[in-house]
Amino acid sequence: MKRLLIAAVATTALLLGGCAGDSEEPTTGSSSAAGAYPVTVGTVTLDARPEKIVSLSPTTTEILYAVGAGPQVTAVDDQSNYPADAPKTELSGFKPNAEAIAAKDPDLVLLTNDTDNIVAQLTQLKIPVFLAPAAAKLDDTYKEIREIGMLTGHQAEAEKVNAEMAAKIDGIVKSVPARSKPLSYFHELSPDLYTATSKTYIGSVFSLFGMTNVADSADPDGALGGYPQMSQEALIKANPDTVFLADSKCCQQSAATVKARSGWAAVTAVQKGQIYPLDDDIASRWGPRTVDLVQAVADAVSGIPA
Repeated sequence: MKRLLIAAVATTALLLGGCAGDSEEPTTGSSSAAGAYPVTVGTVTLDARPEKIVSLSPTTTEILYAVGAGPQVTAVDDQSNYPADAPKTELSGFKPNAEAIAAKDPDLVLLTNDTDNIVAQLTQLKIPVFLAPAAAKLDDTYKEIREIGMLTGHQAEAEKVNAEMAAKIDGIVKSVPARSKPLSYFHELSPDLYTATSKTYIGSVFSLFGMTNVADSADPDGALGGYPQMSQEALIKANPDTVFLADSKCCQQSAATVKARSGWAAVTAVQKGQIYPLDDDIASRWGPRTVDLVQAVADAVSGIPA
């Protein structure tokens, strides 16, 4: 159930992505000097550096700490578990409560979705809100890191994070030998075969290695937001070369549990032992630890004979 909820939320995030991701390019309100205020990013203007930030998204929490804004974070949602010392609270990003958020007296709130018109509710309370929707590609992640860096007074640190991420990802991808025939893959979000297509952020990571997604035919027009559920029959018929498990923690899935599934013995990934558990959290977020996801896929692909 937890993985289904994550898949549903991810789909909603993609559908609402235009709330912030498609806003005008970020601009500073006074000067281009790092940390100068007022600062305007999209529709949000801050007159001074925020010192009481509330993050209601595990991804924005990770970004805040990566750019050096951790000391300014006073509360994070109940799903933010990285870094371990983030001030975790009972606040929910899935069902945000304006009164509970306001009780934290924030001078900036970061959200992924405008669930229940929470942005309007907080705006009415004169609380600045920045929406950082689910990324669809790496450039979206770099943009959000840059924007969050600008809002929090850490623009230079954000640019450094982006540069290091880009360099590491480029190096990882280049370290994997080219293949004459692309590998196919199935990225599992839950044991009942919810997955992500190549049109999602997850899919963009696999595309770096020229891999083909067997789930694309399950949502050809993107009507399901890139997160369809495949039938077991369709999955077995698609016969993926590799299976990546993003449900290893939430649902205790492993190479052994996949091999034990009825009818899966004929799948190439099972026959060749090409089943790879991933860290659920890293595989479901689009922040700085995307580098770790890219590395995990690279390690898997590199071990498969060309």
